[in-house]
Amino acid sequence: MVSAIQEAQKDNVRSFNDYMLKVLEDDWQKEKRDFLQSLSRISLLPKTNIVDSGHGGARLPQIASTVSSPQVSSGPSGMEIVAVANKSILEKKASVYGGVVKDLNSARERGLPFKPATAFKGAYESLGINTSGGKSVSMQKIWHLIQALMDEDSVIRWNVSKKMSLVIGARRHLEWGHEKYIMDMIQSHPAQAALGGGVGNLQRIRAFLRIRLRDYGVLYFDVGDARRQPPVDTTWQQIYFCLRTGYYNEARDVACHPVLTEWINTGGMVSAETAATASEECEKLLRISDRVGRAAYDKKRLLLYAMISGSRRLVERLLRDLSALFTTIEDFLWFKLSAIREFPLGGSSAILSESSVPYSLEDLQAYLNKFAASYYTKNGKDPLVYPYILLLSVQFLPAILYLSKEAGDEGYNIDATHVAIVLADHGVLKEGTGAGSKFGVMDAYAEASSMIHQYGSSYLHLGDLSMALEYYAQAAAAVGGGRLSWTGRANADQQRQRSLMLKQLLMELLLRDGGICFYLVQEVQGKKVN
Repeated sequence: MVSAIQEAQKDNVRSFNDYMLKVLEDDWQKEKRDFLQSLSRISLLPKTNIVDSGHGGARLPQIASTVSSPQVSSGPSGMEIVAVANKSILEKKASVYGGVVKDLNSARERGLPFKPATAFKGAYESLGINTSGGKSVSMQKIWHLIQALMDEDSVIRWNVSKKMSLVIGARRHLEWGHEKYIMDMIQSHPAQAALGGGVGNLQRIRAFLRIRLRDYGVLYFDVGDARRQPPVDTTWQQIYFCLRTGYYNEARDVACHPVLTEWINTGGMVSAETAATASEECEKLLRISDRVGRAAYDKKRLLLYAMISGSRRLVERLLRDLSALFTTIEDFLWFKLSAIREFPLGGSSAILSESSVPYSLEDLQAYLNKFAASYYTKNGKDPLVYPYILLLSVQFLPAILYLSKEAGDEGYNIDATHVAIVLADHGVLKEGTGAGSKFGVMDAYAEASSMIHQYGSSYLHLGDLSMALEYYAQAAAAVGGGRLSWTGRANADQQRQRSLMLKQLLMELLLRDGGICFYLVQEVQGKKVN
């Protein structure tokens, strides 16, 4: 009986203690909510913007002093408060790009698909900026190139390395540009093009050839009676320009040649035996290329065989002896990119012969880097040509570093930061340090991370902690391996680098005036800040 009474007393004590703990916890939660709400109201009081004039790198445009920026911002940033009509190009860029960064972080945090290159390109185009001013390369063109390089919309996946996938993306971008050029030519010379009712790709190529070869006489696809006048055979011209324009199916239909068909079907990665066959054919053509009276349009056949062979010796010989074949740098780069090879280990011994040593991406990069930036930009008159060439040759880090130094009225340094975000998110910076670069793999990620961090800190100086946090998250992701870092699939060293970077950047936020308040508000709202 006594023991039963003692047990009952113990149960009563335990129940009372549990009840009191629950009451205390409820009281604490209520006091915590009241405290945070009062802090939130205080934080929303207007505060004058602070701009650190000593901050370098990519910076946001200073906002007029009449516009106040909340110390703790969870809604629109200070720049978004300004009427759109009154914004400068720099402010517009920062605003639309910032929106994409928010969407990117949200998607990555929740594990949802997101195409950053496509989104940034769309954001830029939404601005309706037309500042080409006769320049050959615009920022819109660069964003299209970035999208093609990242291959976000492609349904075809070639069985190639990441580096070769980037090369194919650069090539496809140039093909897109050539298609636009052909259409412009046809529209400018409708009578000579004689396109008629034909709307197919092959019909467009033939219309283009009527304009291009108008001085050569009747072309064979236009001849009515071959007995009256021998027609000009344009078979190889058609094949070349179909490939140059990205019309691969049409090129295959015209060619009916196993070597060319294999090149098309494999994305350019032909077997060693096929490469050797193309090399032999190219050698034969070179031996007769100086024949008197031989028509210039036959040289396209020579170009195609050299391209399919992927032979460094043949590619360099063509550039040395027949440099006039390329009238534009785009044609030159397309040929070079198409000739690049990565032969698999353990392949045929034929690839070890001198004539079949493959032309590599590093060969192209080394050649392009012989010329100074001023050569490409015409001493600054066409400033985006140089970074465009660097991106086409998969030299990503040099490209964004160059862009980041081009501030001016166009705000190319703002573009550079967001190009860096795309490249880091896709994890391709390790492929694009450039031939002979002093940067290592981790150095490339660290450089991109530093650029993004520096840009984000501009928001910090403006008092917009929310946007600063968005960019800080990207800075940490960049050094951590891009999108893989969000799911923990990056390697151990990258995960460690990301963790260290996050701690450093969060400390920057907390040490700012209102930083602790901002952190607590984020916690109350259920937002992840670590």
